[in-house]
Amino acid sequence: MNPVVGYVALALVSLSTVLIGIYGLRISRTTGDFYVASRTVRPWWNASAIGGEYLSAASFLGVAGLILISGVDALWFPIGYTAGYLMLLLFVAAPLRRSGAYTIPDFAEARLESLMVRRVTSLLVVVVGWLYIVPQLHGAALTVQITTGLPPWVGAVAVVVVVCLSVVTGGMRSITFVQAFQYWLKLTALAVPIVFILLRLSATGSPITDAGAVFAADLNIVGDASLYRNISLVIALLFGTLGLPHVLVRFYTNPDGASARRTTLIVLGLLSVFYLFPTMYGILGRIYTPDLAADGAADATVLLLPSRIFEGTAGDLLSALVTAGAFAAFLSTTSGLVVSLAGVVSQEFFQGSVRGFRRAAVISALIPLLLALATNTLALAGSVSMVFAFTASTICPLLLLGIWWRGLTDVGAVAGMLAGAGLCGGSILAAAALGPESARYEWLEQPALWTVPSAFAVTILVSRLTAHRTPGSVSRVLARLHTPEPVQRST
Repeated sequence: MNPVVGYVALALVSLSTVLIGIYGLRISRTTGDFYVASRTVRPWWNASAIGGEYLSAASFLGVAGLILISGVDALWFPIGYTAGYLMLLLFVAAPLRRSGAYTIPDFAEARLESLMVRRVTSLLVVVVGWLYIVPQLHGAALTVQITTGLPPWVGAVAVVVVVCLSVVTGGMRSITFVQAFQYWLKLTALAVPIVFILLRLSATGSPITDAGAVFAADLNIVGDASLYRNISLVIALLFGTLGLPHVLVRFYTNPDGASARRTTLIVLGLLSVFYLFPTMYGILGRIYTPDLAADGAADATVLLLPSRIFEGTAGDLLSALVTAGAFAAFLSTTSGLVVSLAGVVSQEFFQGSVRGFRRAAVISALIPLLLALATNTLALAGSVSMVFAFTASTICPLLLLGIWWRGLTDVGAVAGMLAGAGLCGGSILAAAALGPESARYEWLEQPALWTVPSAFAVTILVSRLTAHRTPGSVSRVLARLHTPEPVQRST
């Protein structure tokens, strides 16, 4: 790919993100604007913004890379990423919006009347956010290195700089505009090149390498991942979606619970359309870019496939479009995470002011940048799935039980979150320490199948043992969570 084209693509995406953020400054004045866009975001707009922030490096680059390596086994990733929103629709979206909270810790404190629960929840939200940002910065480093030849750290630093500029200028209201724009940019960036690629292949055909022929012959064979690994992965993706802070904070921006449900339904449609395209890139990558798997660069499949099919200017232009979409993915997801983390950090340490929000945003972006610069991993979808397993084992039990079970106590919630964090976090660290040897211990590599039930079990058991600590306001709070707004207003 021509480096000049790469520079132009990255510059245009970054500039448009900053300009939209500056535009948001014109209409972001109050604390509510910065935290939850004054709860005025309509379903289609909010759904596009959710799609923008949720479709991260793991979706844009990682899914195709995993399909290149693993074949049909990797299809569980787009299925799980999408089906997680069905869980949100059924169990979380409307009640969470009716809670009236700004952040997940706000909800936890209001539900359980406990400062201890709030602090533990805040800590876990920050840890989840930082762990999720790091793969986005790794993806940006990979993209910049491939498309421009610059050192990888430039991509990570560029994402953090652009995100900080856009977040501190307009907060949630500004980022809503940015992320909605970036969803449609990402969809276009994947769809247009794949349409041209399919037209080219159907018209003229393209030579298939020997290695590609072997990969192609294997496409319809069931993968060799164990039943345990697949089930554990699906549990992580389904339940993990329920605890992602940057996703949950979006429901606070809807006008009411009904709008939150409509938003989630629209998101299901947007995600279903989007994931068709990374899947197609992965399948074609197994035929035309099989060498990337051998070189350990499978995550570059989406970036390099257009130039393998087209030569000259056409290949450069299509590659530039894909590059722009990839960088938009890193920016939009990182922006959503930084906004959600800034809301938590500013309320805990900076009195929840607008100035405190801006300071917290910078802190929330700089720390994962340091982590990203100190680490190196290109298994984007795999690393993100570990974050899903962690949040499924920690924040998810708090939300589901807090919304649907009146017997939850503060001690039970804290015990469950700490148990899930210890079990899942310990498994992830042990697998990382073992390196390639961890493949022999799949229960460490994919721990959700046992850590999520364990977290729920500990939460319920300890809550039963401390039933005397059930908040006195539980009936009133649950009534608010489950009563539609028109009924509340009429009474």
